Amino acid sequence: MSTAPASDPSHAKPRKATDKSARTRAREFALQALYQHLVGHNPVDDIDAFTRDLTGFHKCDSLHFDALVRGCIEQAAELDALIAPRLDRPLVETSPIEHGVLWIGAYELRHCLDVPWRVVLNECIELAKSFGGTDGHKFVNGVLHPLAEQLRPAEVAASPRAGARR
Repeated sequence: MSTAPASDPSHAKPRKATDKSARTRAREFALQALYQHLVGHNPVDDIDAFTRDLTGFHKCDSLHFDALVRGCIEQAAELDALIAPRLDRPLVETSPIEHGVLWIGAYELRHCLDVPWRVVLNECIELAKSFGGTDGHKFVNGVLHPLAEQLRPAEVAASPRAGARR
């Protein structure tokens, strides 16, 4: 029988996959909304109303959802202009999932300065893994990493490289 105190991290309950942050959920719902916009060309207000009725929406950060969906749709041309030069194919050949994930990443890198650049990349890579094609996450990383270097040069330069020893 263990006598370790309850506060001992080695005895903490493992985090479940369903224990997602409100912002992670907001990104997931935003991706679904952006997909509807990219594929169905539905009006943003219709997409918004439909998405808010989905199961689990109440658990997301609705303000972040609003910023992502409305910001990405309103700034689509500017976001596409940031993304397109980093692509290995024409933008129209990217899947709507990858396109939506790249919009979210570009938008957050540009406007959500409270979210560290590595968090933006990780969250977008996870979205691509969950919703995209087999290697979509590699594609997303290959586009967003150099974009982070462009949009947040001081922050990227100040962070240690992955795997680097101090």
